[in-house]
Amino acid sequence: MTLLLLLLAAAALLTLTGIAYQAIGSACDARRFPPPGRMIDVGDHRLHIHTLGQGSPVVVLEAGIAATSVSWRLVQDRIAAFTAVCSYDRAGLGYSESAHRPPTIANILSDLDTLLARAGVQGPIVLVGHSFGGLAALEYACRTPSRVAGLVLVDPLAASEWCPLRPESKAMLDRGTRLARRGAWVARLGIVRLSLDLLRAGSRRIPKLAARVSSGSGSQLTERLVGEVRKLPPELWPVIQSHWCQPKSFLAMAGHLEALPANAAACKPDCDLGDLAITVLSGANSAADRVNEHQAMAGRSTRGKLIVAQNSGHWIQLDEPELVAAAVREILESLR
Repeated sequence: MTLLLLLLAAAALLTLTGIAYQAIGSACDARRFPPPGRMIDVGDHRLHIHTLGQGSPVVVLEAGIAATSVSWRLVQDRIAAFTAVCSYDRAGLGYSESAHRPPTIANILSDLDTLLARAGVQGPIVLVGHSFGGLAALEYACRTPSRVAGLVLVDPLAASEWCPLRPESKAMLDRGTRLARRGAWVARLGIVRLSLDLLRAGSRRIPKLAARVSSGSGSQLTERLVGEVRKLPPELWPVIQSHWCQPKSFLAMAGHLEALPANAAACKPDCDLGDLAITVLSGANSAADRVNEHQAMAGRSTRGKLIVAQNSGHWIQLDEPELVAAAVREILESLR
């Protein structure tokens, strides 16, 4: 009995220590890494929007399913040299606050509309979306065509990939959701923060062990994502770390994964975009089916075209940011 009490006391002490470590670290992060842009009230939560450059049409950047405005830094800096460009964080991600409603495509696009209006961003805009953000950008153009002057879709997700939902895709989403929710608990206990702090300090054994315990074979995906993050300037790594030390980031990712099949089903499959300027950038390693989907997206407009990024994987904005910026510039010049 005495040994059991000692073990329980030790577990309680470790838990409280982890919670305190997380709270202190979060407070330090808030001081060290304040939002570079503005926090805009869109209803029951505030979203972060960061604007650089001057000119019109304004370019708006829509990140991937669990990515943030930081993932656009290499592209945003280049676009800011010739026009105004905004990156933002969807609810619960990056600097933005969590929402009290699910991340349905309707809610995501409503948030974007409200954000742009309250931030004073005049339309029509050129919308640039990566992966899931590409699917959202395309749907925004379908639902509000008068608000969009052009589209650049960066290795976009196709609705048909998730609707109808295949058994293997459902299993992958279910597993990803479970891991994300487990990650939120691990973050609350300070384990994510400790692991990332140790990793930055040069230790790899303990962070790898923590990744395997918290995410199992999902740790391989984590390592791949870390590899993508390292393509960004080193001064941004602590910023991204501070975001992923927060439970809200994991919960937002879980919500996006849960909603993905319904969001794909809600997108208009045969939306005709007339003569809207559309450029679709496809990663060089994209499967043939995805390239065909990208060609179909471009084909929704008489001015649509597909470009294969020969030196890029899925994250074209990190592998070839100049290619994304050039696609935006070309669309802007066609509008003038």
